[in-house]
Amino acid sequence: MVLSCLIFAILLDWILGDPYFFPHPVVLMGNIISLEERLVFKHFKTSQGQYLAGTFMVLINCILAVSVPGLILYFLRGWAYWVFFTYSIYQAISARMLHYEAIQVKKATARSLEEGRKRLSYIVGRETSQLDESEVYKATIETVAENTSDGIIAPLFYIFLLGPIGGYLYKTINTMDSMIGYHTEKYEYLGKVAAQVDDVMNYLPARITGLLMGIMAIFYGRYQETMASIKKYKYAHLSPNAGYPEAAIAGILDVSLGGGHYYFGQYIDKPMIGDSKKEISPSDIDRTIRVMYGTEVLFVAIYCVLFILSIKM
Repeated sequence: MVLSCLIFAILLDWILGDPYFFPHPVVLMGNIISLEERLVFKHFKTSQGQYLAGTFMVLINCILAVSVPGLILYFLRGWAYWVFFTYSIYQAISARMLHYEAIQVKKATARSLEEGRKRLSYIVGRETSQLDESEVYKATIETVAENTSDGIIAPLFYIFLLGPIGGYLYKTINTMDSMIGYHTEKYEYLGKVAAQVDDVMNYLPARITGLLMGIMAIFYGRYQETMASIKKYKYAHLSPNAGYPEAAIAGILDVSLGGGHYYFGQYIDKPMIGDSKKEISPSDIDRTIRVMYGTEVLFVAIYCVLFILSIKM
C-alpha cells in the first residue's frame, strides 16, 4: 500500500502539479513565517534578539509541522488514512510546478526580455530587472537544478525515512530558508538558524541528487565530463549543498552557471560553476527539465527495489 500511495502521489504531481486555486500546505507555512517575521522585526531590534527569535521560529514551526499532520494521521482510519498519506506525499514534491514555471519563463522571454525577467522573478530570490536573455535562461536552469534536490529528492528522502511527517518537516525548514535564510543585512541574524538547519537537512539529498544526475549524464554521453564537473565545482557555491546539482547540470549541458547577483538591493558575489563559454539557450532549459524527471524516476526506482527487498528479507 505504501508503494502504491507513493507512485500515485508522484503521478498526481506530474499530471496536476500544484493548481493555484487549490490550498497548499507550503502557502500556509509561508503565511505563518511572514507573520512571525513581521512580529520579530517589530519587537526585536538587536542582532541577538533577532537570532534568538529566529531560533524559536525554527522550533515552533518544526513542532507544528510534525504535530498537526501527525495528529491527523493518528486519528484517521482505513481509506481516509491512505488518502491523506498520498495527499501529503503529493503536496511535498514539485516536479510539475518546476517544469511549468521554467517553461513559462522560456515562453515569456521569447515574447520579450522584460516579460521573461518578470516571470523569472516569481521563482528566484535575485533581482531580475537587469539580467540579459542568457542570464534569464541561466537563472532558470540553476533554479530547476537546485530544486531537483530541494523540491523533489530531499522531500522524498525524508518521506522514505519518516513517512509523510518527514515531508512536512523538510518543507517547513526549506520554506523558512527560502524566505529568511539570506546572507543580507536584513536577514543575517533572523534566518541564520533556519539556513543552518536547512544545510544539514540537505546534506545527503544534495549529494544523492548529484550522483543520480551523474548517472543520468550517461544518456547524454557526458558521464565523465559531468562527474569531473561535480568533483571540481561541488563546493563552488555559497551553499554547501547547491553546488552538487548545479555542477552536475553544468557538466551535462556543457555550460557555466553561477556568478554574483543582487538580492534585496545587496550584491552577493558567487563563484562560477563550469569552464564552458558556450551561450546558454532556451533548449538547455528543456534538457534540464528532462534530467530533473529522470533523476526523480531513478531515485524512486531505487527506493522501490530496496523496499521490496526489505520485505522479502
